[in-house]
Amino acid sequence: MDIQARIQNAMERHFHQVLSASTPPTLKAAMQHAVFPGGARIRPQLCTAVAMVCGEDDTSLTDAGAVALELMHCASLVHDDMPAFDNALLRRGQTTVHAEFSEPIALLTGDALIVMAYQVLLSQRAQVRSSAAHSQRLLEMMDILSQGVGAPSGIVAGQAWECETKVDLWQYQRAKTGALFSASTSLGAVAAGANPAPWHVLGESLGDAYQIADDIRDVIGHMDMIGKPVGQDAEHGRPSAAQALGLEGANSQFKHLIDTAAKSVPDCVGRDLLRGMIFKESERLVPQQAYQAYLQTHQRTQVSMA
Repeated sequence: MDIQARIQNAMERHFHQVLSASTPPTLKAAMQHAVFPGGARIRPQLCTAVAMVCGEDDTSLTDAGAVALELMHCASLVHDDMPAFDNALLRRGQTTVHAEFSEPIALLTGDALIVMAYQVLLSQRAQVRSSAAHSQRLLEMMDILSQGVGAPSGIVAGQAWECETKVDLWQYQRAKTGALFSASTSLGAVAAGANPAPWHVLGESLGDAYQIADDIRDVIGHMDMIGKPVGQDAEHGRPSAAQALGLEGANSQFKHLIDTAAKSVPDCVGRDLLRGMIFKESERLVPQQAYQAYLQTHQRTQVSMA
């Protein structure tokens, strides 16, 4: 079974284990809408890949960590799309939760997914109870997830920076996107009983690269390309690497971060495989053909207006 299929199976299994027939039907439908079919699942993929190359010895613990990460990410998207923030009507090519089910249900959906992430991790208590080492791993995984989500530097803090009048771009982006990527590599290592420290640079670099890619695609992309409206950073006055560095500067920084991430992978059995995964993901994030086509079109437009 490949990583994506494994993650999908784990997502469906844990989702239906937590919810029951007594769940309010609209809330249940909204939660399912937010989580499935899902996006690239890059955070759980990263967590799983790191666990595997670290000598994974408990697949259920890794799967729980991967699912918890994705649920937290989905929760953040539900809240991010709401009228209080982006007021977006499309996400991942389908109607956003608040547009489909109402604002109150969207708020509750995001909250319920956050709680579900911890429920999934806690579902491993019975299995790890007989092993003190595995119990310690579970506690450490919960701590890592909490740091990646809450204050002072998790994704909630990243969202909160959008409400400030003065924002440090890199602090904002490191919290909004990078924190959960750092959590992904650390969770994968801890789930396998490995030291998470050597994997920190990988998660941090990929998180920074992913946010810059999002800023670039907000400029060069179209709705069919990224599954959500474009031009949102300019419309909402949000900090953006494309604005701060210029489009070409942002693309250069993106490539640098991808290279840094690939080089940071510690020496391990699956190092080449993991590095290949990173470069493949970079092309999905910022297709260089689309980037060059945008530059050429933009340059022709500027010449014709001159």
